[in-house]
Amino acid sequence: MPGPRIAVDAMGGDFAPREVIAGAVAAVRELDVSVILVGPADQLTAEAHRVAGGRLTESLSIVDTPEFISMDAAPREALRRMPRASVKMAAEMVARGEADGFYSLGHTGATVLAAHAAFGMLEGAERPAIAVLVPTLDGSAVLLDTGATLDCRPVHLRSFGVMGAAYAKIALGIDRPRVGLLSVGEEAGKGTELVREAHRLLSASGLNFVGNLEARDFFSGRADVIVCDGFTGNVALKVGEGLVDAMEVLLKKELAKSLTARLGGRLAKAAFMRVRDRADAAEYGGAPLLGLKGLALVGHGRSKARAVRSGIATAARLAEGQLVSRLGDALRDPANVW
Repeated sequence: MPGPRIAVDAMGGDFAPREVIAGAVAAVRELDVSVILVGPADQLTAEAHRVAGGRLTESLSIVDTPEFISMDAAPREALRRMPRASVKMAAEMVARGEADGFYSLGHTGATVLAAHAAFGMLEGAERPAIAVLVPTLDGSAVLLDTGATLDCRPVHLRSFGVMGAAYAKIALGIDRPRVGLLSVGEEAGKGTELVREAHRLLSASGLNFVGNLEARDFFSGRADVIVCDGFTGNVALKVGEGLVDAMEVLLKKELAKSLTARLGGRLAKAAFMRVRDRADAAEYGGAPLLGLKGLALVGHGRSKARAVRSGIATAARLAEGQLVSRLGDALRDPANVW
């Protein structure tokens, strides 16, 4: 039986199409997956032949469209002006059953709008949410939303908790995920009106709700699912990414100050690399857009080939795991999460 078919917006991201195609070629060579590159056929074909050494495989195909949305575009207007934009066509392929999921490293707003228009929302999902796996002291946690829905109401955060718990069970194998709500204090009465009302709804949801989490608990492992609005989640995620990058630079500077430090650094290099890999977004490559009737993954705009290959692998794994239908079951009855 052939593997999952993943449509890829080949023109999305800072290094498209070169790194996107390199990652796609690696994916079809190493994984049981078919990849459909969506973008300008002449450009993609030339680059694919260069990367693949002069030949393509049956598992790598191209759908031609000359239109794509730049990172600085106003997404709603751009989608209206470009009905054949690569991200829109990739989403519509999933809606028509021609692909099992789609993946884009391009404009997040355009990806969300294109996916929403093509798929529609699952029953019980109030708004879409991007669910990112973040490292913790004893494993990983699901953070959502990280940018799909910036302005939320309490009921949206409740549905994020349900979807996040279902995703944690599927992606992390946790039978009864602990759900926490990001706030400025652990007490139920702390936070904005949005957070206080969301706390009440999550407490009555039937989820394994552990209460509020402060930012210092973000990586502690106290919760398997961290719920917040998309604005807060996006800021928190990028602060974490920036901290990892800064700590790596600072560590290299400190290790270069003396011979003893350099020798110690060489001895501990393997441990440093393992820690770095756990915090590296390229390990997963993409985050699913939860709450829709189709599978869509959002990748980091700075992704290189390794991250693209990982994102395609994640999309294939979630397609095989029937993420969308299992989320639908969870939203109809949160008891289905367990």
